[in-house]
Amino acid sequence: MKNNNNLLYGGIEGGGTKFVCAVGTGPNNVLAEARFPTTTPEETMTQAVDFFKQQEASLGRIASIGFACFGPLDPNPDSKTYGHILPTPKPHWTGANVVGMLRSAFDIPVNFDTDVNGAALGEWRWGKAQGLQTFIYLTVGTGIGGGGFVEGKLLHGLIHPEMGHIGVRHDRSADPFDGVCPFHGNCFEGLASGVAMEKRWGMHGDQLGKDHAAWNLEADYIAQALASYSFTLSPQRIIVGGGVGSLPHLLPKVQQRTKEIINSYIQSPVILEQIETYIVSPGLGNRSGMLGAIALAEQALLRS
Repeated sequence: MKNNNNLLYGGIEGGGTKFVCAVGTGPNNVLAEARFPTTTPEETMTQAVDFFKQQEASLGRIASIGFACFGPLDPNPDSKTYGHILPTPKPHWTGANVVGMLRSAFDIPVNFDTDVNGAALGEWRWGKAQGLQTFIYLTVGTGIGGGGFVEGKLLHGLIHPEMGHIGVRHDRSADPFDGVCPFHGNCFEGLASGVAMEKRWGMHGDQLGKDHAAWNLEADYIAQALASYSFTLSPQRIIVGGGVGSLPHLLPKVQQRTKEIINSYIQSPVILEQIETYIVSPGLGNRSGMLGAIALAEQALLRS
């Protein structure tokens, strides 16, 4: 995929806490960027629309917009609720037609997907998934989500993957914490998200020392999930991001524990001998989502 340097793309990384909007063509050409809190759909989307209108006035016409948004959501263009946020614990957002709000303001192609699928696409376009056909991008932060890229395409299926809500083994003698997921209690996200860590230990993860018992427990939960993804999707690489997942002292623990859990069942040198190249941090750092939204905009124009 090649950029047409005469085209400008708009990107929205819509998170549950903040929105990041940008205009540009890729990592080396982000011409404008804005961040603002996620409040109500009307207020937040109005800020996004105003940002793009201001940039068009100064930079020129935006050709398409990519929107990588928190979910659950409907990414199926053939569905009656395409572009809507599905039932979510976040107040005011259930049923919000966020793509409709964009389309009422701009008569240009819009590509809509989950925030983690967007980040996966960004890593495939410019980061550590370049050249790969099947990989996973996992974010471990306030919540946990995963984007799948399978045989050259983002994975959707029935709706879209919810990798944070798989079950993991919960040894209550070692970890009596009940979990925080309002739907499943002690699923992966319920036990290993940033919120779970803070509620379990009584402090934010970045306040815990590198030798704290929290990190071996966290590495075990993440490794259980990565082993399950490895068995089911057979990714060529797993990219782990997010505020918790990107911590340098955690990644080696996750790599080693994942290798132990797989226990040589997957006979690939990448896992047996080069696990540090199989489970990696994002090549785009904390910009995977924002740049992924620009990559979604590229795709929107190609499909129009």
